[in-house]
Amino acid sequence: MQDLFNQTAFNWTLIALSAFIIGLSKAGLKGIDMMNITIMAIVFGGKASTGIVLPLLCVADIFAVIYYHRHAQWAHFWKLVPWMAAGIMVGVYVGKDLNEAVFRKIMAVIIVFTVAIMLLMEMRRTIKIPTSKAFVASMGLAAGFTTMLGNLAGAFSNLYFLAMRMVKNDFIGTVAWLFLVINFFKLPFQVIYWNNVTPTSLLTDLYLLPAMLLGFWAGIKIVARIREESYRRVVIVLTLIGALFIFFK
Repeated sequence: MQDLFNQTAFNWTLIALSAFIIGLSKAGLKGIDMMNITIMAIVFGGKASTGIVLPLLCVADIFAVIYYHRHAQWAHFWKLVPWMAAGIMVGVYVGKDLNEAVFRKIMAVIIVFTVAIMLLMEMRRTIKIPTSKAFVASMGLAAGFTTMLGNLAGAFSNLYFLAMRMVKNDFIGTVAWLFLVINFFKLPFQVIYWNNVTPTSLLTDLYLLPAMLLGFWAGIKIVARIREESYRRVVIVLTLIGALFIFFK
């Protein structure tokens, strides 16, 4: 894996932008995080980039929980966490030796499919909100699996919480707690089993931390200005843009 000190000025800009986007996403601009995944994969490669991104996500999750902790809806948290953990375990086994080209194609197809479902639900308000255990299990397993393979659980968690018609702050607060637990759960597997969280990747994260914190601050300001009735559309549009980034990478 290339370290930060061997990058061109252009790559430096991309990497800093990626860290900034992580901050925006954790502050509540859900969906935009897929741009970060694409940018990091361009610079470092698909699986290698997850070792750089994950520690940054963990730090950002801590800030998100500190800011939004009051709004968590624990019933939804406890429904998803066990299934996501199971999905992560599948991803640990499948993803370690997965071909990187196949890895990227799987990510793109999954996200485009997810966005299509989101758009259908938004256009047809008469669609009944799914509440079955099968829906929760499928969303949780898919989120866990994709978060292990490429930190892509956000698309599936967005789908789940949009389906639940959650208000803005409840959405953000519940997701904050969910990913704080899930990302720290993933960390040992990537350190010990995948070996892609290393002293070099952590040093890279240290240099990127100011950009991430700036993004989090900016995201808080932006989210506060988004009206409640517009937030759902913002999440769907950002998720669609992120999906296109991955698809055309």
